[in-house]
Amino acid sequence: MPPGILTLAAEEAPALSAANTGFMLICSALVMLMTPGLAFFYGGMVRVKSTLNMLMMSFVSLGIVTVLWVLYGFSIAFGTDTGSIVGWSSDYAGLSGIGRDELWGATTIPVFVFAAFQLMFAVITPALISGALADRVKFGAWALFIALWATVVYFPVAHWVWAEGGWLFEMGVIDFAGGTAVHINAGAAALAVILVIGKRVGFAKDPMRPHSLPLVMLGAALLWFGWFGFNAGSWLGNDDGVGAVMFVNTQVATAAAMLAWLGYEKVRHGACTTLGAASGAVAGLVAVTPAGGSCSPLGALAIGAVAGLLCAMAVGLKYRFGYDDSLDVVGVHLVGGVVGSVLVGFFATGGVQSEAKGLFYGGGAEQLVKQVVGVAAVLAYSLAVSAVLALVLHKTIGMRVDEDDEVSGIDQVEHAETAYDHSGAGGGTAPRKAAPATAATTPATQQKKVDA
Repeated sequence: MPPGILTLAAEEAPALSAANTGFMLICSALVMLMTPGLAFFYGGMVRVKSTLNMLMMSFVSLGIVTVLWVLYGFSIAFGTDTGSIVGWSSDYAGLSGIGRDELWGATTIPVFVFAAFQLMFAVITPALISGALADRVKFGAWALFIALWATVVYFPVAHWVWAEGGWLFEMGVIDFAGGTAVHINAGAAALAVILVIGKRVGFAKDPMRPHSLPLVMLGAALLWFGWFGFNAGSWLGNDDGVGAVMFVNTQVATAAAMLAWLGYEKVRHGACTTLGAASGAVAGLVAVTPAGGSCSPLGALAIGAVAGLLCAMAVGLKYRFGYDDSLDVVGVHLVGGVVGSVLVGFFATGGVQSEAKGLFYGGGAEQLVKQVVGVAAVLAYSLAVSAVLALVLHKTIGMRVDEDDEVSGIDQVEHAETAYDHSGAGGGTAPRKAAPATAATTPATQQKKVDA
């Protein structure tokens, strides 16, 4: 039977918990909200002419990945293990062979709830990639890339990291909620694709400032809010306090990263920016995602501060090395994911999600080595396969819009719309002069008509 369905005797099997089931449904909804939040975050960071395209590149993932997840994605990621690489279970294909009250493994939540929760992770991961490709990718080519990438990269990597039998899971690599499977995976893919398709027209020459910082802050706030479900929900229940520790660590690391980023900006550039605050918060959320279930709040504080500083430094590397990472997906998600995943090997206390200890808690280098292996494996696989997918699409149907279309604006070309329509807001015409008063329009005349 699939690994998630109980095989224990009835008297030994845990009972469905209404509290945990309700909690996980709420967490699933919070993670779903993160994808529209990401759309706002990215949408505010681009120029006006690319706003709708940026929103759609995130939003369409909700449709594509949901359909694939039901048809075969859940089965590949969490079905019966085959060679420690992929899974497959016919009962999971189409979600057709799962009873409504069948529980996931030894948890107290239904398989359907677990599938829904993991679906939201699968949705947001390819959406993260889109920020690196702003202004220049055909929408149809992007949609096809999502479908292919989710199938051959995300679903198998999720199996490696989180499924029983997956080789990184069995090795003991700690990834509480997606440092490797989500953030390193997406960041490496982003780097691969931008190396294939090239830079935007005017990169490093023309100003490409965010058109709406309030939209960026709204998106960052929605991400921060939804991330509590993303992280605390990944323990799949609320019975032993691990999820509560993760909740606290999520807040602590995010705050520390935001302050570290702002401090770097103040020293380096002389000002603390709203964009820096939003980006720093996201960097902290990324870094605590793999690590927050294994460290103390003080460890989360340190992890967040290190991530905020290193990610702030990393976003400038695109100008030094000449790769056009439009919205700093590599600098924030790849670097932040690597930082958080590796620091597990230093800050794991052995007293939260598992007994594994890091260097700072007397565990030696064993867990650190495991973390480095996990980071390297996911990074290399995603980078290589994503590059191949992008190259095939780029050489066949073409991934980039024409240069003239890119300059004029991808929103109008790809979506036949613009983000802001001011045609009905007035302006551009002279105000109409008031008609001169006449006997028929004076207050006295009007009063006489009323009296009559």
